[in-house]
Amino acid sequence: MSPKLILRNAKIATINEGAVGYGMINAGALVLSDGQIEWVGAEQDLPAQYVGAAAEDLAGRLVTPGLIDCHTHVVFGGDRAQEFEMRLNGAGYEEIARAGGGINSTVKATRQAAFEDLVTSALPRVDALIREGLTTLEIKSGYGLEREAELTMLRAAREIGKRRDVTVKTTYLGAHATPPEYKGRDDAYIDEVVIPTLIAAHQEGLVDAVDGFCEGIAFQPDQIARVFEAAKSLGLPVKLHAEQLSNLGGAKLAAAYGALSADHIEYLDEAGVRAMAQAGTTAVVLPGAFYTLRETQKPPVELLRTHKVPMALATDCNPGSSPLTSLLLTMNMGCTLFRLTPAEALAGVTCHAARALGLSDRGVIAVGNRADLAIWDVSHPAELSYRIGFNPLYKRIFGGQA
Repeated sequence: MSPKLILRNAKIATINEGAVGYGMINAGALVLSDGQIEWVGAEQDLPAQYVGAAAEDLAGRLVTPGLIDCHTHVVFGGDRAQEFEMRLNGAGYEEIARAGGGINSTVKATRQAAFEDLVTSALPRVDALIREGLTTLEIKSGYGLEREAELTMLRAAREIGKRRDVTVKTTYLGAHATPPEYKGRDDAYIDEVVIPTLIAAHQEGLVDAVDGFCEGIAFQPDQIARVFEAAKSLGLPVKLHAEQLSNLGGAKLAAAYGALSADHIEYLDEAGVRAMAQAGTTAVVLPGAFYTLRETQKPPVELLRTHKVPMALATDCNPGSSPLTSLLLTMNMGCTLFRLTPAEALAGVTCHAARALGLSDRGVIAVGNRADLAIWDVSHPAELSYRIGFNPLYKRIFGGQA
């Protein structure tokens, strides 16, 4: 057994799921043992066996659950900075595509990248997130769009979890876009590449969940349903990029499959919200893409509140529409752009983000949960959403280890 770590003189935001506010304990203490939370409460109630034991005095600092980024595309080849510049200089979609830009440029660079190149290029992005208290990270494939490139992306994602003290959950996103060699043959791509590659990835133990992009520029609901049926046959949970640019009923489809989450959802209607509420599907809102693409259609936050659909927040870190590697900035954007409250934003990157990944052992400071914690030099949890470009992390604890 590992020695107990006792933390005292702390403000603790327990983030009790379903509770209003932060679940604050203003003069609290924590006991960590064997990677788990053994005790949490008011310091004056600390059990006798811990009184007088060596403890770390946090001097009134704030403790929250470790942060969770539940939607990222952090593994990819190349970048799209020149495309960003072209767009700001007035270039349209077709001009950028003719110049080799768009998702196909990332697909080409990712296919050309070796396994080690994908890992080493992703690590600085992951490190930036870790420096802000990240302890759990979802990583999607979806830029290979062919069997070996997709498998290499997933292997790279798994490797990141070995090289850094962070839990990595992998998501297979073969149904992200149709590659150039299958242009005009979306169904053939689903049947000949997406589903067989999913089966191969599952056999290799590379997949924790299955995702797709249900949109006019991507795949139709019936095509996504075929992918979800394959996932179901393998016992894998699903999630979906849905209602980002239009409403094709993707969220309702995802809910029908008991999806962990429906993500983006700017064009989600009340029928979709109701379906998500009934299925227990989490809404993942992604202000980084909304900001970068200068969108104007906001997700239906008030409807989600009314129907008590949990709202997670994530960076959507990707080279094209959200080159964002800060969960703290994501929280601020969620508040300023989507009018989330700071309490909702913090829940969005802790308990609700855990829910969006199907994880019940983290995201809340409670006895028996993983001892994944972030300790902050702030006096109130709202500061985490309020500040811009400022990282007040004092210490990160991962599995009970600082």
